[in-house]
Amino acid sequence: MTKPFILACTCLAALTACATAPGAPSAVSRNAGPLADDPWFALGQQTLAERKAVRSIRGPAKNVILFVADGMDPTTVAAARIFDGQLKGGTGEENALSFERFAHLAMSKTYTTDYQVPDSAGTMSAMVTGVKTKSGMLSLTDAAERGDCASALAAAAPTLAEYAERAGLAVGVVSTAELTHATPGAVYAHVPERGWGSDADMPAAAKAAGCVDIARQLIEFPYGDGLDIALGGGRAHFLPLTASDPEDGGETGEREDGRDLAAEWAAKSPDHVFVWNTAQFEAASADAKILGLFERGHLEFEADRAADTGGEPSLTEMTVAAIERLSRRDEGFFLVVEAGRVDHAHHGGNAYRALTDTIEFAEAIAAARAMTAVEDTLIIATADHGHTMAFQGYPKRGASILGLTGYDAADGKGYATLAYANGPGSVFFEEDLSAGRPPVDADAAALANYRQQALIPLRSETHGGQDVTIHASGPNAYLFDGVVEQNYIFHVIEDALRLRARAASAAPAAD
Repeated sequence: MTKPFILACTCLAALTACATAPGAPSAVSRNAGPLADDPWFALGQQTLAERKAVRSIRGPAKNVILFVADGMDPTTVAAARIFDGQLKGGTGEENALSFERFAHLAMSKTYTTDYQVPDSAGTMSAMVTGVKTKSGMLSLTDAAERGDCASALAAAAPTLAEYAERAGLAVGVVSTAELTHATPGAVYAHVPERGWGSDADMPAAAKAAGCVDIARQLIEFPYGDGLDIALGGGRAHFLPLTASDPEDGGETGEREDGRDLAAEWAAKSPDHVFVWNTAQFEAASADAKILGLFERGHLEFEADRAADTGGEPSLTEMTVAAIERLSRRDEGFFLVVEAGRVDHAHHGGNAYRALTDTIEFAEAIAAARAMTAVEDTLIIATADHGHTMAFQGYPKRGASILGLTGYDAADGKGYATLAYANGPGSVFFEEDLSAGRPPVDADAAALANYRQQALIPLRSETHGGQDVTIHASGPNAYLFDGVVEQNYIFHVIEDALRLRARAASAAPAAD
């Protein structure tokens, strides 16, 4: 190792000396003038001018929208950017997703207090409470122990939604996952175990000790006048065992306490409405406070949504409806929007669906930015954690992001540009490996159901521990810069809305 390194350094020194010796001719012919005809040079100048024109909007904000794509790491963003551009007929690499055009960017460190590689519960809790906590718990401080009801009852960490309701703002949550899932659940619930979606999921001891399931906490949210809009999946957690599911007639709810939480929502006031399909959703009045539960479990992936038997709105459609309703509150609003199924596609080793859901996430953000004023609405686009997808090889520019690299591996077989470090696509799941790694077919790799090849065999691909991006636009967006702890996001939002001061000065809440 030493000799080649010394030789390389010697050669480099000789070249440097030759190039800088007095009177020596330049080793490279250089054009001293501007490259006015080079499109890349012109693009660089254009970008420079745009960046110089960016000005900081120093709050306060009237509204804040926090967009979270579950599992959307920088590799996912880059691959989705290219896929989106290619779907539009371009080479892809020069494309930009809507949130990538925001002027302000930071990196978020995603670890929790007990894990290097985190889960969605601990990470989202950090974003909405301002403190880091353990994985698996929703909106509790690190003083609580996972699964321990007694410790949880004394460790609730106030969320942005609670502060916003106390301050008189409208509050909403939208997700393509179950509304009781970790990311949306952290907005309004406090539990020591993320799996407590309904009372049926809780141990008897926890219920006896006074802990309450996540779905019930959404309906009984005690701050201000309660949540104004909640759209997503997870009907089973809200309906009793005795109730047939309205879409899947052979299925029932799962609640063991006999309560129909969807009916309880609708009974709150004449303005409260429960909907479960697109037709009902579109028919709801502009003043309605909507609980929309469009699937018994998670919503469909965007790639499969059109085939849903009951019909369900897209993430963009739900986002638009939420903004339209929340904007009617003069005091402003706080909205959380989650693209929850990016994560699920990655767990399945399925890049196609992860990328299409990321593209839909970008479309929802574009719609939100078009509907709101940059002067008074802070929009943040980020992720809770990453995954293990790799962007690899040396594919030529414009090559299909879902295709092959164009080169063979050491085994003489081609390999795809996207792969996973672990997961269900592992070659070691093959029963017969005598022929080595299974070949990759370029046409098959581009299909929606294809699982990218992986190394370590796991039934579900794991999260990654890498930093994720924070893109921001609007008041206080300039405060996102450099590498920050994930719980910092709360502090920027709270400062933009002045939530604690406003909540403290508001009339005592009825809770």
